[in-house]
Amino acid sequence: MDKYSILKKYFGYSDFREGQELLIDSILSGRDVLGIMPTGAGKSLCYQVPALLMHGITLIISPLISLMKDQVQALNQAGIHAAYINSSLSESQISKALRLAAAGQYKMIYAAPERLETYEFLQFALQAEISMVTVDEAHCISQWGQDFRPSYLKIVQFIRQLPGRPVLSAFTATATEKVKEDIVCVLELMEPQVLVTGFDRKNLYFAVESPRKKDDYVLSYIKEHREESGIIYCATRKNVNMLHELLVSEGIAAAKYHAGLSGNERKQNQEDFIYDKSPVMTATNAFGMGIDKSNVRYVIHYNMPQSIENYYQEAGRAGRDGERAECILLYSAQDVRINRFLLDNKEPNPEQTREEMDAVREMDEQRLRAMIYYCMTTECLRKYILRYFGERGPDRCENCINCAREYEETDVTQAAVKIIKGILEVRQRYGINVIAGMLAGENRAKLREYGVFDYEAYASLKELREPEIKMIISQMQTEGLLAATNDKYALLKVPSAANEVLRGERRVILKRPKEEPGKRSARSSSGNGMRKSDILNSKGLELFDRLRALRTEIAREESMPPYIIFSDKTLIDMCVRAPLSKSEMMKVTGVGENKYERYGERFLHAVFEYTGGVREKFYFGETEKFTETSKDYAAVPAKIKKSEFILTAAQAADFPYKEKYLVTEIAEKLNDLRDAQTVKKTSGAEIFRRMQAEKYADEQRQDGRWQKRISEKGLKAGLFLGMRMSRNGMEYEDIYYNKEAQKMIVDMFTSHVRTPVQ
Repeated sequence: MDKYSILKKYFGYSDFREGQELLIDSILSGRDVLGIMPTGAGKSLCYQVPALLMHGITLIISPLISLMKDQVQALNQAGIHAAYINSSLSESQISKALRLAAAGQYKMIYAAPERLETYEFLQFALQAEISMVTVDEAHCISQWGQDFRPSYLKIVQFIRQLPGRPVLSAFTATATEKVKEDIVCVLELMEPQVLVTGFDRKNLYFAVESPRKKDDYVLSYIKEHREESGIIYCATRKNVNMLHELLVSEGIAAAKYHAGLSGNERKQNQEDFIYDKSPVMTATNAFGMGIDKSNVRYVIHYNMPQSIENYYQEAGRAGRDGERAECILLYSAQDVRINRFLLDNKEPNPEQTREEMDAVREMDEQRLRAMIYYCMTTECLRKYILRYFGERGPDRCENCINCAREYEETDVTQAAVKIIKGILEVRQRYGINVIAGMLAGENRAKLREYGVFDYEAYASLKELREPEIKMIISQMQTEGLLAATNDKYALLKVPSAANEVLRGERRVILKRPKEEPGKRSARSSSGNGMRKSDILNSKGLELFDRLRALRTEIAREESMPPYIIFSDKTLIDMCVRAPLSKSEMMKVTGVGENKYERYGERFLHAVFEYTGGVREKFYFGETEKFTETSKDYAAVPAKIKKSEFILTAAQAADFPYKEKYLVTEIAEKLNDLRDAQTVKKTSGAEIFRRMQAEKYADEQRQDGRWQKRISEKGLKAGLFLGMRMSRNGMEYEDIYYNKEAQKMIVDMFTSHVRTPVQ
């Protein structure tokens, strides 16, 4: 079997993406590789495909348990035998897994770096044929990286002990030039094939907002995106708890995650998010590095992160399926103070010398400053991020808030001259807060203590407010007209370039958005701003909803995350192709042989049931086939914005009551009654969320499966448990609703506004 056969058979793809084939061929030729590829670019295939073609075992070093579990689940679903070794397993389970691996049962073993030091694992490795060692999240090996893990330094020592040196491959999504050099050096890669495919994630929309009330902004945003899954990152546990409580009080199915919760709570909440029981996750940065959930449609940062590296990695958890997603950062001056406090109280690394700790602190300060500039810049946000990682981006990406906004330009050259002179007058001894306060003529105790009133520059810009002066200073820093020391004091310095301003040879122009602060800008209308699902017409979207419902049903039956069954991208392609036979289904992107054997017939049946076997076009445009590489969305007409699901009293009166219904059946009957042109559909999941919010019912994972429970209140309302049979012949318990319960649900979705008498 060759690499192309493996790609189609196990992973369901016909072609390799950019860079994948080069790295795969290099590994198969016995060469070390380093792949720096953005999230969603298919890094895992670069080592999984050669792992299946090589004789021995591939050992994948991975930093987080959740990441390993996701990868191994996906491989087993595709028909590939793989296992993971970490602290979530008992010693007997670990021993059994290693025995099976030694006997040739597994082609791939995922392990935490700490596991390499154990006696049992080393004995296994010394006797087994290790053909390749793959280091995932390789930036963790660099002390200059944002997720440095000392345990990663043990990898090289482990490899040196092996009887024969295996091929070494390393992968990461985010690495500055310094981190890239560290990876090659510390891992001792031998003449590696280095591939940097670029850091750009074209499907992500970036925005920085400064709303007066962040809570109101988040609440409004989530209500507008009720059918979508997202993550809200906060800097502190206190903010996570507060925001989670607010969302739940508004009837939003949200989970929370931070280090203050017990291990069981974190595990349960993470599973609720992955299985879409709680589509919204509020979390600190303790959450997410190992999350491979492909259908996250937005990531909101409630607070500014400490670095561009952290931000891009966390924001990159959105849109892993290649579909459009939004990354929004809510910025306030308070965020800077929080991050400075966190840096001041950062626990020292006992393995570092004092000089190394000072150097790391200096680097942390530089990172924080770059993050602050990102929040304040008026240039293209994508260009700013790419430049930070050493890559050249377009002047305008047309898919970020700064490219969408209209700006007015103001010449602030005279103010810039006074700022430079003021900094020089105080002998470059103060940071932005003191300088701005002094120039604005403020009378704070701190300014009195420093004696700034005696300087000629004091109140020289009293016509401006302090935030405006800070904005000009930040603009000058981004243009290289001012600099700051690389320590926590960030003292402002005047570089030689500032002389051009003093001599009148250079102007300083400040760009300000025309819109009101806090008002959300219009989204880009370019091709990059559209989701592939936008190509589906109304009937295509209806089929898409049905296929998603089937996917959820299978996921519940098999206790498997829905996106591991099939991604949204695969379901969209299924809607476009509308396959009616196995050969047609096998052409759908993401459908391999094993996936077809497990689920293909059920999805074919769903398509046939919806179409009646009649060929019909479920997408806009003239092309007969919609492919991954197609970028022509010009034919997609603007959609009518539909209102949230609601029935009129007259529509509700036609509901066909029966002795009992499942919640999915109730949703189907309700949707039949609505005005399909102007009203969105509801779903069984939405109805059940309401049942949970009103404390009628709940569901929890027990023994690896979802178990539904009815409260006393629910029993009185007419909910009852009953057995039903899945299509694969498995019997399980589900909730049924009698006529009284049906009436209650219909009433929930009925408008009770009376029409005035004419």
